[in-house]
Amino acid sequence: MLVDSHKRLHDYLRISLTDSCNFRCQYCMPNENIQCLPNNHLMQVDEIEQIAKIFVDLGVNKIRLTGGEPLVRKEFPEILHRLSKLPVEISLTTNAVLAHKFIAELNAGGVRSINVSLDTLNSETFKKITKRDQFQKVWDNILLLLQEGFRVKINTVAIEGVIEKEILDFVAITKNLPLHVRMIEFMPFEGNHWNSKKVVTAKQMLEWVESEYDMVKLKDEPHATAKKYKAIGHEGTFAFITTMTEHFCGDCNRMRLTADGKMKNCLFGSEEMDLLGTLRKGKDIIPLIKSSVIRKHAVMGGQFGKSYKRADASQLKNRSMIKIGG
Repeated sequence: MLVDSHKRLHDYLRISLTDSCNFRCQYCMPNENIQCLPNNHLMQVDEIEQIAKIFVDLGVNKIRLTGGEPLVRKEFPEILHRLSKLPVEISLTTNAVLAHKFIAELNAGGVRSINVSLDTLNSETFKKITKRDQFQKVWDNILLLLQEGFRVKINTVAIEGVIEKEILDFVAITKNLPLHVRMIEFMPFEGNHWNSKKVVTAKQMLEWVESEYDMVKLKDEPHATAKKYKAIGHEGTFAFITTMTEHFCGDCNRMRLTADGKMKNCLFGSEEMDLLGTLRKGKDIIPLIKSSVIRKHAVMGGQFGKSYKRADASQLKNRSMIKIGG
């Protein structure tokens, strides 16, 4: 079992399959000409399977596949097939533009929960954010995933100048669809031009929703990052991920593996353990995994003070979001 120095049990691993993406969202991968890792720097299929098995032996019971965009990895079906044989719950984070091509594989792999990154319900705004004219395909695929029986969560980064106009629209789509919309406070990463004034807080967003809807607070699951609500009479739910204004580090159970096989014990942490390099040398990676977990900071990778408003993004030591994995 993987327990850190703050007595938090870690049983959830997020594996990034690639740092490549077919979108160019401004907060994640803003540079159109960003250099992605060459294939030989990525974890190969056998290596992903081998590393995942070790984590499962150490107590991991949930694996989420992320990117970049995981569905652009040509070996995605094989990776999913192999991981589906492990005694774990497998889920996926995707932009959904290719989801229609993988319905059979997702079903065969036992995936039941899919997070879809979608920051706007307006096709023109979508094009501005992603630099791609693909809104209708994404929306059609969301409806297809629902039709196929998947539990679909929509992850929406609360972008200043966008979310203010659309938050009520996002709540409205939960009226007749069993969607679970989650608004995420804007977080700082390398190259995404973050500053505290760009953060639209969960408190602000909740006040906007309360002004238009009768709603109830729902019970949050253990280790939940989202604070869940439901508008009365709606089929779906909405929630807020309060990373910046009210962190949820106290019972964090997450670990991350980047596409190039580096282990991060926190999304905001600067320290990385080179599991892939060690594995390729024929050495045991378990000591590195345990060392990474035990060294985990109590709060936000040790890089933030008590108030996000005083954070200086230029002083943070971290990768861009696309290089970490969603």
